[in-house]
Amino acid sequence: MKGKKHVVGFRFAWAGLKTVVKKESNFQLHLTATALVVAAGFFFHLSLIEWAVILLTIGLVLITEMINSVIERIMDFTQPGYDERIKEIKDIAAGVVLVTAIISVVVGVLVFGPKIMQLL
Repeated sequence: MKGKKHVVGFRFAWAGLKTVVKKESNFQLHLTATALVVAAGFFFHLSLIEWAVILLTIGLVLITEMINSVIERIMDFTQPGYDERIKEIKDIAAGVVLVTAIISVVVGVLVFGPKIMQLL
């Protein structure tokens, strides 16, 4: 019985991932950035440690964007009209993504910066 529940749970999780990819433009933007960073990683022959750092950073950005999307949807569902408190909650959630994105740029500069400088 447990195996069947895991399969169903995975199906729901996959559906959620497909939803965020289809419907969230910011997530799509992050996926485009991910593709560019991964391509750059192959171009610059990143070490295993560099890949680990880059992939963890990418994961963090994608996860925070998904959590932000969930928070926004919950807030819109619970309070369809404008409410200053809901605005603050949504702004803070968006701020989490912004902080994560800024950190990812710093990580990118630390990993790719020296490699780019060697090309110049």
